[in-house]
Amino acid sequence: MLLAATGCAGGNETQARAAGGQAAAAGEPRQETGQEMRPPSPSPPPPRDIDCDQVKCVSLTFDDGPGEHTGRLLDTLKAAGVRATFFMLGQMVREHPDLVRRMVLEGHEVANHTWSHRDLTGLSAAGVRSQIERTQEAVKDVTGVEPALMRPPYGATDEKVARAVGMPQILWSVDTMDWRHRSLVRNTEVGIQEPVHGDIVLYHDIHKPTVDSIPKVIEGLKERGFTLVTVTEMFQGEKLTPGETYTGRIEEAAQVAADPPPSGSPAGPPAR
Repeated sequence: MLLAATGCAGGNETQARAAGGQAAAAGEPRQETGQEMRPPSPSPPPPRDIDCDQVKCVSLTFDDGPGEHTGRLLDTLKAAGVRATFFMLGQMVREHPDLVRRMVLEGHEVANHTWSHRDLTGLSAAGVRSQIERTQEAVKDVTGVEPALMRPPYGATDEKVARAVGMPQILWSVDTMDWRHRSLVRNTEVGIQEPVHGDIVLYHDIHKPTVDSIPKVIEGLKERGFTLVTVTEMFQGEKLTPGETYTGRIEEAAQVAADPPPSGSPAGPPAR
């Protein structure tokens, strides 16, 4: 009886396969047996070939998120066909994993801004590594991507931090001071008027006036002839050295002095 039952099952399976083949030959949709057809998992867009030696480039970068306004910012960037770089806090990545996955799937660059926005120069080497490694793990866990770049909070770094981080440190050449002024008009004017070729512009996507300003900033930069690129695209063709600091593609870009705001400043999320 067992052999008969087994043989019968095999016969039905053979008939099902044959029927499926006949349906396919007739142009009919094939019926799967035993499992459902699943759509392929979404994947990031391919890298772009942009030569910032040949075109006028600027990078928009956003710190301290993701947060409650980041989704709207991503909508703006998508509608404009613009890619940006997000220097994220590990603790915020844990809170908003869907936004981080969306960043990767829409071609943005995800980068490390430490776990909890600590001034790294005040930590031990082990403390610095913990801030970086926890964030690396958080981003990789939700996206499968491991950030290649980091930005020290407040731009505060030194030789100890450089050695402990072991990644290129990306600062900026245009500081919008959006965290301090919270002004839609000022954010827009600075973002449009101040950048020159090769600049890295600093914004914070945790502030509503900043996100409100970005549609006009993008429009204005495009009108000035800029191509908006990620930081890695800005340095395409150049090898960035772990531990070194970079403020922009042009060597003459202004250096940023480390000037941490007072404790509890809106420049970063409140301590947890």
